[in-house]
Amino acid sequence: MTQPLPNTHWGEAPYPRFSVAPMMEWTTRHYRYFARLLSRHALLYTEMVTTGALLHGQDPERFLAHHADEHPLALQLGGSVPEELAICARMAEAAGYDEVNLNVGCPSDRVQNNLIGACLMAHPDKVAACIAAMQAEVKIPVTIKCRIGIDDQDSEADLTHFIETVAAAGGRIFIVHARKAWLQGLSPKENRDIPPLDYDRVYRLKQAHPELTVALNGGLKQLPDMQAQLDHVDGIMVGREAYQNPGLLLSIDQAFFNDATERPSRHEAIRQYRAYVAQELAQGTRLNALLKPLLGVFQGVPGARAFRRHLSENAHLTGAGLEVLDHALAKVPEFHIERS
Repeated sequence: MTQPLPNTHWGEAPYPRFSVAPMMEWTTRHYRYFARLLSRHALLYTEMVTTGALLHGQDPERFLAHHADEHPLALQLGGSVPEELAICARMAEAAGYDEVNLNVGCPSDRVQNNLIGACLMAHPDKVAACIAAMQAEVKIPVTIKCRIGIDDQDSEADLTHFIETVAAAGGRIFIVHARKAWLQGLSPKENRDIPPLDYDRVYRLKQAHPELTVALNGGLKQLPDMQAQLDHVDGIMVGREAYQNPGLLLSIDQAFFNDATERPSRHEAIRQYRAYVAQELAQGTRLNALLKPLLGVFQGVPGARAFRRHLSENAHLTGAGLEVLDHALAKVPEFHIERS
């Protein structure tokens, strides 16, 4: 098992130059465990957890649960009541998270109705109060993930006002999705692609506020393009590409953290993950939930389609076990795999 890095508070060290975005139903604890086998240094995020789930749910510990090997790890919260977010931030710190993040970017109708996510960009004073309340309760970093704008409130002046209002309350670390959100008229899925990306606006934000830490999120797929962003911002956050092509993470430690320690091959990482799958199956976890994060790991490699098809067609069957993973892995010739 790859040993995790010591807990590092971003207030005492540079913010990680590469992170994997929080994504509902994607960045599960199983994905995060597998991702950590591929990269020692990438900052991983949970799925968004609402304050209601932690404060009023029947099993709040379920939302805080994570494996010790997932660190460095951040918990993303959804909420808009400062007192509730402060309590939840304290819960995150007590559970061992390295960072707590406030979601000001999700465009879902469901969260909008509870004043959660991107709609909060229209309420910078409320976000500022939330950040101040959270920071007063914890020593771990409190960060903000936001958009460059929403609906018709998307001018550069609007973004500047939002950032400066939150910064005045103590906010120092902003992860900015370089695409505005249309909260009226577009679905969450459409909001991932239709509003155009505007990296330059994020660059100008960083130039205007060198005292703030600004990371860029949105649309990044190729490693050279990702590295090039560091000429303009402090870090990058990658979402769908890191999930759909997790083999990308094998290159991250050297490319972003100057760590040339040899990483496992994809086959080796899956064999390490196999022990985790066995443990989770024994505890009643569904096999398809455990194998879902592996579907894209061989992207671009001979045998990838057969590997993916075997998992997709068999992982959900009654009585399916480790043999599904073993048979799928055997469909990818190991000699074709080069270490990234």
